[in-house]
Amino acid sequence: MEAQSLPAALPLVAGGGAGLSPERRAALGASLPLLQRDYRFERVWFWGCIQGLRGAYYIAEGLGPNRAAPRSRLYSLNCLDWSLLTPATKEVLALAEQLKGRFQGDPSFEYSLAEINAEAAARLIEGGKEPVIKEEARLIATIEQIDRAVGIVPRGAFVKTPLGSVHENRHFEGLSLLEAKKLSSYFHFTEPVNLKNKTLLEKADLDPSTDFLDSLEHDIPRGSWSIQLEKGGTVVVLRSLLWLGLTFYHVPMTKQFGYVYFGTGEKNLDLPFML
Repeated sequence: MEAQSLPAALPLVAGGGAGLSPERRAALGASLPLLQRDYRFERVWFWGCIQGLRGAYYIAEGLGPNRAAPRSRLYSLNCLDWSLLTPATKEVLALAEQLKGRFQGDPSFEYSLAEINAEAAARLIEGGKEPVIKEEARLIATIEQIDRAVGIVPRGAFVKTPLGSVHENRHFEGLSLLEAKKLSSYFHFTEPVNLKNKTLLEKADLDPSTDFLDSLEHDIPRGSWSIQLEKGGTVVVLRSLLWLGLTFYHVPMTKQFGYVYFGTGEKNLDLPFML
């Protein structure tokens, strides 16, 4: 969610138990504007928090003019001092998916690859590297996984130009209450997969400037999203049952929306058996 709207937005997602202490809020309010200035980001989003056994990682994302471009991700252990995360490679993403259990809360903690993937460990040994993966690498891979799977935006909030860049839609005034209660009104804010498989006939009714992302209505497994009206029916809240802790909010007929994650960074692998 937008760093500037954090004080007003956090109470809207607090129904799921998500939240920050007054001290953390004050620290973020002071450090995020400085982060935006120092790294020259056009916008800064507070992504959320991954709770470890010995500490927590607070995550921020920096965006440039093209909102669909890869984001810069940073983490902090105290909401004041921020460290830039190196983008995860495909190999690291694959290995991170195999890691089980809670985060430790220590960026330098090392996981032994020999216990996770013997082949990957052997390749590293042959290349003269240690067969370990640091928690910092697991952290960026997990953030990437969550963003791809459940990072969402309302339909029409962003537009795609003929040149392919994505920008905020200045004419977006929010979804109606009726539309806001439908899963089809929300899109995954990542590279589309299902859209590419649609036939020309299915794409005929789509607006290429706004319908360039995958809709939530086709997510697998079905029922992985919970939609609720809160604050007297004035706020629509979506919660992911696949990545417990991800909460999205939208105030219908306004430009207010965003998502935040407060969890352990573990995927709910039991979801298919719970539905």
